[in-house]
Amino acid sequence: MALKAVPSRTGPRVGLVLGAGGVLGAAWMTGALPAVQERLPCPIGDVDLIVGTSAGSVIAAALRCGISIEEMIAHQRGEPAGPLPASAVDNLTGGPWPPAPQLRLGSARLMLSVLLAPHRVHPSVAASAWLPLGRGDHRPLREMVHALHCHAYGLPASATPPPWVVGETWIVAVDYDSGRRAVFGRPGAPPARLPDAVVASCSIPGWFAPAAIGGRRYVDGGVRSPTSLGMVARAGVGEVFVLAPMASVVADRPRMPHERLERQLRALITMTLLREVRALRAAGISVTVLTPGPEDLAVMGVNLMDPRRRRQVFETSLLTSAAALTGGAEREAVA
Repeated sequence: MALKAVPSRTGPRVGLVLGAGGVLGAAWMTGALPAVQERLPCPIGDVDLIVGTSAGSVIAAALRCGISIEEMIAHQRGEPAGPLPASAVDNLTGGPWPPAPQLRLGSARLMLSVLLAPHRVHPSVAASAWLPLGRGDHRPLREMVHALHCHAYGLPASATPPPWVVGETWIVAVDYDSGRRAVFGRPGAPPARLPDAVVASCSIPGWFAPAAIGGRRYVDGGVRSPTSLGMVARAGVGEVFVLAPMASVVADRPRMPHERLERQLRALITMTLLREVRALRAAGISVTVLTPGPEDLAVMGVNLMDPRRRRQVFETSLLTSAAALTGGAEREAVA
């Protein structure tokens, strides 16, 4: 397979924003892709701009590397699909819990930046500096994205493909020493190869070690924002579709204390997301947001890194996302 050029189209530029959400967020977003595709004027991998944060960066890379929705669905169901091996999907994080971290704090430089100028560092980024360095192994993820990238260019897995993919693709991470957001693939961003950028975007502080690119250390882009939606305002798009696994426009009312605490966090994330949505709409950009609803939340649980729930989350999303975006039954969507 040779990578095809993204075709030009008339009409407003279309963007796709894929948010953070761990293993279960990725499964939920995969289940939502067919419903989103029904609303797009082109194949979903050919939209003008894709922004991926954390789990969303993996899906963004797969789409830009020519992996079809059908292949991604087969992968979630444990079936071989193109360069995606059947067993890889549950092996990317090593299990539902992180290995014991190192006895070192994450970023002394970021701590110093917070102490000297606390107003310049986002609060959640500042907090991440105090987490211990993780020991999680991202080699399976790096190898998978490398295989996808080689597949896109019709190259063997042992080859070295071009650094980036065809089509405007932004992969979001956070510089772990300065606290600034890094958007790989955007003009002016630090140079990076696609697998390295995805690994950086998925390097959860305390779980994985920071990813080293060009002498700098980077961690999960979701530390700064679960969707990075606000960046799209100046991207020249006229329409944006957002998949936000960590928000919930329509939440449930669980009984267990730990679930209620998780829903409170979701409520804060949702408020921030909707604030960004209003800002984009005020700028004349059409925005459609899809988030997990009560049925999705019931099967997700509170640990978004638990692969044991992945298949059920995916199958549920196939049904709930279609219901939310078709036939006017927008129970979980804000359109």
